[in-house]
Amino acid sequence: MMNSPTILAVGGAYIERRGRVAGAFVPAALNPGTMREHVGGAVFNALRWAVRRGASASLLSVRGGDALGDTVLRAVTEAGIADLSAVFLDRATPSHTMLIDSDGGLIAGLADMVLYELALPKQIRRAKVREAIGSADAILCDANLPSTALERMAALAAGKAVFALAVSPNRAARLTPVLGLLALAFMNRHEAGVIAGVDIDADDQGVIDGLRRAGLKSGVVTDGDGPVLGFDQTGAFSISPRPLQKRTDVAGAGDALAGATIAALLRGLTLRAALREGIAAAALAVERAAFTSASFAEALALVPAARELA
Repeated sequence: MMNSPTILAVGGAYIERRGRVAGAFVPAALNPGTMREHVGGAVFNALRWAVRRGASASLLSVRGGDALGDTVLRAVTEAGIADLSAVFLDRATPSHTMLIDSDGGLIAGLADMVLYELALPKQIRRAKVREAIGSADAILCDANLPSTALERMAALAAGKAVFALAVSPNRAARLTPVLGLLALAFMNRHEAGVIAGVDIDADDQGVIDGLRRAGLKSGVVTDGDGPVLGFDQTGAFSISPRPLQKRTDVAGAGDALAGATIAALLRGLTLRAALREGIAAAALAVERAAFTSASFAEALALVPAARELA
């Protein structure tokens, strides 16, 4: 049990743009709507919630030497996260632009993240990073890293808890070489299907069995606003979040869930108890509610106990 665990995160911290169409989407046409921009990225979002729940954290990422890079640095600093990132003056800061419909469903996305492919693997070889890994209690990484970089991270972190975020279906397979070395992996239903090699319509037990066969000892699988699956050496279970009143944009909820769950695990909670805290954090993220100890306690009180899978 750690009162204030130290987490080193390696992965994406970038600009997220979300364009929301005002009415019915018309392909190949000008659609009225709104555009919002903020700093996001799976690892950064998760780390921010881990800090809110009592962890100390540092971040290794890469960004460009542009105004957007300055925006990312400010967000990292304001979140109370130590920045170990490298800046490339001749490169643009990575970004992710999404177009969503009026109900919150994804229409299309564009990921400009080539800098991660080029630069993140080399950063892991830095002596400063090896020192940071040595002093951290746990490592958090995401599938923005190529498989070779993930393997190197896992090797350097031998003996420490390594947590991973699948990020997206087209990157989830990058985790395959390190699945057996992970303390816990977080993914949505589509990403789980890629990793497990099963159809996304497989039943809950089929998904979990597939993930176990792939080498994962412990995992969490989200499904929008549906029940969250969890499994570890003691068995498999599900927890149902409270229903949303209407279809809601749940972007960022999975990252919040991961960050709060990791912080709780490092404090000594079981996965079942820790995941309840993660679901409470996800609810606050979806509702765009202010985080306070009181608001978190209220959200946690509404999360039911885990239900064991037969």
